[in-house]
Amino acid sequence: MHPYVHAGSTPDKPAFVMAGTGQVVTYRELNDRSNQGAQLFRALGLGVGDGVAIMMENHPIYYEVLWAAQRAGLRYTAISSRLTAGEVAYILEDSGAKAFVTSRAMADVAIEAARAVEGLALFMADAPVAPFAGFEAERARHPAEPVPDETPGAAMLYSSGTTGRPKGVKRALSGGALIEGEALTAWAREGYGMDADTVYLSPAPLYHAAPLGWSMNVQRLGGTVILMEKFDAEDCLRLIERHGVTHVQFVPTHFVRMLKLPEDVRARYAHGSLKVVFHAAAPCPVPVKEQMIAWWGPIIHEYYAGTEGNGRTVIDSHEWLAHRGSVGRATAPVEVKICGEEGEVLPPRAEGLVYFAGGGRFEYHNAPEKTAESTHPEGWTTLGDVGWVDEEGYLYLTDRKSFMIISGGVNIYPQEIENLLITHPKVADAAVVGAPDPEMGEQVVAVIQPMEGIEPGDDLAAELTAFCRANLSAVKLPRRIDFMAELPRHPTGKLYKRLIRDAYWGKAPAGA
Repeated sequence: MHPYVHAGSTPDKPAFVMAGTGQVVTYRELNDRSNQGAQLFRALGLGVGDGVAIMMENHPIYYEVLWAAQRAGLRYTAISSRLTAGEVAYILEDSGAKAFVTSRAMADVAIEAARAVEGLALFMADAPVAPFAGFEAERARHPAEPVPDETPGAAMLYSSGTTGRPKGVKRALSGGALIEGEALTAWAREGYGMDADTVYLSPAPLYHAAPLGWSMNVQRLGGTVILMEKFDAEDCLRLIERHGVTHVQFVPTHFVRMLKLPEDVRARYAHGSLKVVFHAAAPCPVPVKEQMIAWWGPIIHEYYAGTEGNGRTVIDSHEWLAHRGSVGRATAPVEVKICGEEGEVLPPRAEGLVYFAGGGRFEYHNAPEKTAESTHPEGWTTLGDVGWVDEEGYLYLTDRKSFMIISGGVNIYPQEIENLLITHPKVADAAVVGAPDPEMGEQVVAVIQPMEGIEPGDDLAAELTAFCRANLSAVKLPRRIDFMAELPRHPTGKLYKRLIRDAYWGKAPAGA
């Protein structure tokens, strides 16, 4: 149940293959390099419970850094490669990371972010630039032997909140042996049939919780990961055929892009090796899922869960066809509870906040108030989503973390963008909502109330777009800027954002 086991039994088996270049890294190589990396972290003074941050594209050394941190008992924080320097610096500081590993492709952002944080050991893969040392060279100075105090580390990933600042999801370290199993590993094996024969295609960035977790668990089980450097719909189909892929996780946007390929292109590639295809991260439009099941057969599975790891629901194709739109039922011992505004449990088909009872415990790092906000008096916890359950216990989501926007499977939180826009001298008020997008699911829309005397129009929209581009990562940029004479606010100051959002979804007029 760990790569070092497979390094002993099947040393020459590929632990992963880089899809674009074809580079193969065996279990022996992954084990040796991660041992060297763990030795490097110990030499730097990092002990059990300390943190290391990683920011890079899907890169050949990503897994060795993850496993080095894991076997040294460290908390590893994978940072999005699409963030701005200020956003990266905040996570580096808040996480308490003592080492920062990046790549040459990330150099500009990484250098600027590192300047803002003191005390970091800095490493860069490929051709390093000052003040970063070369990771490969520094790692190679150390023996490929386990550190004497090996114990499992864990991911501490950041999940943004409605306040706009990301939150680190922190769970207790086990303090046990490397070989001990994890809940996700058991789910992979028992729920989706993953084992040493698994060939898992990872089409998404490793800084996301799901691709990071699933692919590491394939390596725990001795399977092989095919790591795509960047998703391309036709290339994805080619890789499934070429490598005999058995398992893959997608987000709905991947489905959309593959379905939009011409029929003759889709028919060009065999997909008979696939045993299980599962998706999560964003609601999947019913017609899209229907088309995927019709194309690939009833091998499509879905789950609903969060980085927090406090519970999950699951559903297979057969169940979904009988409960279209559902994200499934909770898996024992976890239960779903739908609660009203006062925390009362609601009956079937009543809409309320979705809680998991009996699930894993977590806390938000350096944010006890956010941990408290997510916890019911009974000890149940919520991801902040709204939904309802039917009489059979199937969950249906009707909203996602209030007005969180999910674009291409990426969570985007409006408050951060609103907080920036309101600082612009020509903006009196701002609301950011998600509007329908046929490919990405949702797109970011900013609705602006200009300052008195400021003319709304294309020039102002262009100015605000440039302002956002200078201060936000690309994924958060408003794709559309509209204007209102006055945003709908309650006398207490509360913004009636639902009225604005509903206008884009054809539910109500937002005004002019």
